[in-house]
Amino acid sequence: MDIASRPSEPAASPQLADAAPPPQAPPVIRREDYLPPAWLVPEIALDFALGLDDTRVRSKLAVRRNPDGNGSTTLRLNGDNLTPVSVSLDGSAVNDWRLDGSDLLIDLPGEAHEVEIETAVNPAANSQLMGLYASGGMLCTQCEAEGFRRITFFPDRPDVLSTFTVRMEGDKQTFPILLSNGNCTDSGDGADGTHWAEWHDPWPKPSYLFALVAGDLVANSDSFTTMSGREVALNIYVRPGDEARTEHAMASLKASMKWDEETFGREYDLDLFNIVAVSDFNMGAMENKGLNVFNTRYVLADPETATDADYDGIEGVIGHEYFHNWSGNRVTCRDWFQLSLKEGFTVLRDQLFSADMGSAAVKRIEDVRILRAAQYPEDSGPLAHPIRPDSYQEISNFYTSTVYNKGAEVIRMMRTMVGEERFRAGTDLYFERHDGEAATCENFVKAIEDGAEIDLEQFRLWYSQAGTPQVTAKLIHENNFATLRLTQTVPPTPGQPEKQPMPIPLKVALFERETGKHHGEQLIVLDKETQDFPFKGYLRPPVVSLNRGFSAPVAIESERPDEDLVFLAARDDDPFARYEAMQSLVVRHLVKAVGGGLEERARDVERDAVSQAFEAILDSDSLEDLMRGELMILPAESYLAEQMLVADPSAIHAEREALKAWLGEELQDDFLDLHDRALAVPYSRDAEARGARKVKSIALQYIAAGDPEEGATRALAQYQAADNMTDRQGALMVLASLDCPEREEALGDFYKRYQGNALVVDKWFSLQTSSFHPDVLEHAKALANHPDFTMNNPNRVRALYMALAANPHAFHAASGEGYRIIGDLIRRLDPVNPQTAARFVPSLGRWRRIEPGRSAMMRAELEKIAAVPQLSRDVLEQVTKSLG
Repeated sequence: MDIASRPSEPAASPQLADAAPPPQAPPVIRREDYLPPAWLVPEIALDFALGLDDTRVRSKLAVRRNPDGNGSTTLRLNGDNLTPVSVSLDGSAVNDWRLDGSDLLIDLPGEAHEVEIETAVNPAANSQLMGLYASGGMLCTQCEAEGFRRITFFPDRPDVLSTFTVRMEGDKQTFPILLSNGNCTDSGDGADGTHWAEWHDPWPKPSYLFALVAGDLVANSDSFTTMSGREVALNIYVRPGDEARTEHAMASLKASMKWDEETFGREYDLDLFNIVAVSDFNMGAMENKGLNVFNTRYVLADPETATDADYDGIEGVIGHEYFHNWSGNRVTCRDWFQLSLKEGFTVLRDQLFSADMGSAAVKRIEDVRILRAAQYPEDSGPLAHPIRPDSYQEISNFYTSTVYNKGAEVIRMMRTMVGEERFRAGTDLYFERHDGEAATCENFVKAIEDGAEIDLEQFRLWYSQAGTPQVTAKLIHENNFATLRLTQTVPPTPGQPEKQPMPIPLKVALFERETGKHHGEQLIVLDKETQDFPFKGYLRPPVVSLNRGFSAPVAIESERPDEDLVFLAARDDDPFARYEAMQSLVVRHLVKAVGGGLEERARDVERDAVSQAFEAILDSDSLEDLMRGELMILPAESYLAEQMLVADPSAIHAEREALKAWLGEELQDDFLDLHDRALAVPYSRDAEARGARKVKSIALQYIAAGDPEEGATRALAQYQAADNMTDRQGALMVLASLDCPEREEALGDFYKRYQGNALVVDKWFSLQTSSFHPDVLEHAKALANHPDFTMNNPNRVRALYMALAANPHAFHAASGEGYRIIGDLIRRLDPVNPQTAARFVPSLGRWRRIEPGRSAMMRAELEKIAAVPQLSRDVLEQVTKSLG
């Protein structure tokens, strides 16, 4: 990335008077302490007597001593808020079991035994939404990472793989549908209006992949024929009345099954594949073997209620969870330190799938934008960790952008270095070697190394070193040679003050200024601290296109002049490099402006360069609108803050909005013409219409910034004429940030129109708390008291508060009110749903990188949270690391 400056070390911590002592941290679990389980559980049989307030669980475990274990005669079964109703061993009741904290311990004399345990759980009281819980009158489970221990006592770790047999019985009227993993082997009616079903999963799996769903559901049913000719029954279960909104999800599922066969040679391995949509869910979705449980937002869609982005999200998440059937289920993790083994690899797989289903160029830009918005700040903050960390305190905090998104980029780099064919040979070898096993990241790297015939010894540093590498690029031109001098540094991160150089694959092209052409793209690998890469045959200095396709997750500094960036923004044939040039041009200008380093004349010159680039984008007939829209988006305020050692959020917001307004005025006719052209394109799901909808609302943002009155008039007209959610939401997003009568009119209409549709009401909350309206914080406080707001639904909490925390204009208000709102939320939410509460801590944890006044207020909120008695492990770990 071409930028004016880049943080190289954390900002100094402000000195606070009477600072609270650091809270006591939860115990640390270390990767180096891993030991194989002393006992294995080849088979488990579960019998559920279902009830919303009282479910009885009888588990029968066939246990045997692990020959690779430590020889312990004690069987440790993990539990969480459980008390055994009864325990028996080999058919006889036993009383000499004991509890060690929450775990059940039984001393076993022989090599193999049968252990039976009965437990009682109250699903309706389970607000954590981990284990077995009630959601709107139905029962469902979430067991990753450690939820199974909230259902029954078990060695709840990913390296204990068991074959599951499940029987469940419950009231037929309350629970007409009974689902679990694998295939349904039998079912029938019981006494007193009950019925039962039995399920068997023939594939051994860890307990985190167990799933059960029971409730009043209807299915959209279809089938898929695998490449070997087997027919698989497909069902997407939803609440009655929602089935019409599952067509896109079903099409996405069938497309992902076909794509995985063609691209990775992976065929589905059961007779049945079920998806269930659940309203109350901490995550996006869960890949339980044969029974995926999804947040409703990633299943339900129609043009009236879902945006184009929602459609894309459904396709990507459906694919992600399906792809886990092999990269996560058939081959799972040895321990949770290896989480990126399944998640990083599967994110890459879903990214490649989505790229093949739509615009590969746009998808790549979207992936990078997510990485930079979420993972780069993580890498430069107090929660920085490698994609395979060395320790953790609460596993739920381990589900990070580093593990997922950076993990995907690291595996993508291997694919880039070896090519698609050799990478496929490596993944084939990986699945062949480790099918049915709990594997490690090293197992994956070794399979790519052997299958692709490449030495990845130094590359393994990507798994063990945290931080975003900084690459400095300098072009030296002498005697017909253009030499690219590259230097890499990996900044210090917590626990890792010094780093070694890592292999960084960079795709480059050198353009001749006169012809606008290059001599072909080349792949170079920077694997030393400093290296020179010479290119022969350039009479004049070329224009360098670097890190094309974002071939490496690094930050790039270079001294390229503005005219080179304008050249690349207008003419680069690599879509990402073209986008990057545009972003670099804007970032360079805004960072200088925020820092006060621009006189009026210099500001005009730089703005003119940005305007030239925008004109080239707006006037280009060769650009598709989907790509044009990406090139028009200004860098996010959070990303701009990352370019500074200490950020002033108010200055960043003011300068970014000033540039947007200036462009809106300077290029008003162009934006008006673009908006008019896009308005004339009728709704469809094809690329042309989707692109028109994209540029329509982006153009509207610039129009409103340059002329708020014209923007409000056009936005209301677009809102009223909209025949789809993309146009309606795009217009409402603009109106929500304006202080005008049209705002209240549209917001009121939107709520009235969609009241009762939870997913769309979520949008109504988010649009208001993510706005740039001057009273956004007062709006947020009022919305917290709205009858439709609840702390018990994670989607609704995220809709209101995560949108606020991600809105620098509101969150970083000079009064500190944004910090107080989020701090108060964490304290109130932690007893209800600690996993969701913990997700809000990192926004406050960035205090070291913010100017001193705000920094002190952010830290003060963290100290208030730390002082709360009996904080959950989830929140306490995040707060402790953020303050440490």
